[in-house]
Amino acid sequence: MDMLSGDEITEAGLADWRKLAQGLHARYLVDDFGAAARFVAAVGEAGDALGHHPGVAIGPGFVDLKLVSADAVYRQQDGTEHVVEWVTQQDLDLAGRITDVAAEHGLAADPASVSVVELGLDTAQPGTIAPVWAALLTGDAASQGRGSPSDEVRDATGRVPNLWFGDADAGEPARQRLHVEVYVAAEVAEQRIAAAVAAGGTVVDDSDAPSLTVIADQDGNTGVVCVA
Repeated sequence: MDMLSGDEITEAGLADWRKLAQGLHARYLVDDFGAAARFVAAVGEAGDALGHHPGVAIGPGFVDLKLVSADAVYRQQDGTEHVVEWVTQQDLDLAGRITDVAAEHGLAADPASVSVVELGLDTAQPGTIAPVWAALLTGDAASQGRGSPSDEVRDATGRVPNLWFGDADAGEPARQRLHVEVYVAAEVAEQRIAAAVAAGGTVVDDSDAPSLTVIADQDGNTGVVCVA
């Protein structure tokens, strides 16, 4: 099934969901664990009907859901096809059904609270160092390039953040090359940046804002606030 563009996802009008990194994310607020379990059971039935299911995490007062297709098709301009992890029509269909299920259970969504953390590492030799990071982060060599046409390291179980590789010149002087990327809903990005600045951080690059805003701490370590 073809991967969807950002515009196609936006046009679906899924008010409860936000596209962050590769997938769709939603958080629903619940009164207790019993309410969470009943909701998740109903979501499971909805997924059974469509032959597709979300990732689920239950926490105190909330249920987090992630929808992504492991077999989305990405086509390059030359026609080359790659199977990647991305949002497809089946994710939109199930997201809409889950929204209905949440309404039936009287649950409110909290889309501004969803967030995804990824790691970025700048290198001139991603194919060489990726096996080391795949082993270190996941213990599974198959994590290198999983669901991606690149050497990006992705844990199939979602236990650790994805690690992707940015470009660096081989002769570049030593510097910080590993940084954290925090994906947030568009409506809270400005607030998140302001909070970091108020805490002593500095915006060092907002040339790609609002998609990417680079913030440095007092030691010069950088992180990126990302809007999908």
